[in-house]
Amino acid sequence: MERRVFLKVGAVAAGSIVAGCSLEGKFGMGNKKAFEISLAQWSLHKRLFGRAGEKLDNLDFAATSKRLGIGAIEYVNIFFKDKAKDQAYLAEMKQRADDNGVKSLLIMCDGEGNLGDPDGNKRKTAVENHYKWVDAAKYLGCHSIRVNAASAGSFDEQAKLAADGLARLSGYAATEVLNVIVEHHSGL
Repeated sequence: MERRVFLKVGAVAAGSIVAGCSLEGKFGMGNKKAFEISLAQWSLHKRLFGRAGEKLDNLDFAATSKRLGIGAIEYVNIFFKDKAKDQAYLAEMKQRADDNGVKSLLIMCDGEGNLGDPDGNKRKTAVENHYKWVDAAKYLGCHSIRVNAASAGSFDEQAKLAADGLARLSGYAATEVLNVIVEHHSGL
């Protein structure tokens, strides 16, 4: 692609993202938006923790996203840590997202143990700790959970251990037709 064409396409796409408009009639894209975005709960973590002057209730996250003009959300498990198996609470979360026309995409999972833990029993426990989030994500209509694959040891050992934990968790998630996405937070 020529540099001028690339810059023109890039400028129009960037403007479309900022303005939220479509690329209809531009570059043959029809009535498609250049990008769809979602709002991660972590973006509002200070309000959800109550540190920004006004506490945002986890159940009001979907409505807040809708007010901001964003139609898809990404949950973070720490904001409803004790509710992963609470069907009434999950039903309320789902209903509020549905009522606001907001799609639930994923749950970011932290604090459930290291999926690459060198101790086999701890690794097994970490894998099993994530099962409830797979189930909650499936119920909420999400396509994925996001996990961390922390480990210890040499590079090769960590790769082997993390692969083992992720394979076990992915096997469980596959029964629910759910993706397991790994985010690099620390370590190798």
